[in-house]
Amino acid sequence: MTSHRKKTKFTVYLDPDITQALANFAARRDQSQSMIAEAAIASFLSPDDAERREAIVAKRLDQLDRRMTRMERDLGIAVETLAVFVRFWITTTPALPDPAAQAARAKSSERYEAFITALGRRLAKGPKLRQEIPEDVSGSET
Repeated sequence: MTSHRKKTKFTVYLDPDITQALANFAARRDQSQSMIAEAAIASFLSPDDAERREAIVAKRLDQLDRRMTRMERDLGIAVETLAVFVRFWITTTPALPDPAAQAARAKSSERYEAFITALGRRLAKGPKLRQEIPEDVSGSET
């Protein structure tokens, strides 16, 4: 049985884009704009809707938190990798005598291009370094 309570006239001001969207939606549904607006407001004010929106926001925040955790881990891996490499390179690479140093400088652009090409292949094909490193390395630390 449908309730026949008297409805109250209510005037609102809407952004033109919202007005157009409401008109389009009502036309597609073959319903009045007033009925669509009333249903939308009722849904918005519903306690269930507030809980549903809160659950959606909480889920999205959890996803963002997990993504940030992975990014922090990946950044930590990158920083540690660079630090280990620099320390290793500095301790194992002797300084070149002047004639060899000049030859190395002349060859540096070619070697750098080869490095960038190899890096590009690695990033395109994988596996990524972060995939090769276990999530929990506490048991394997020396």
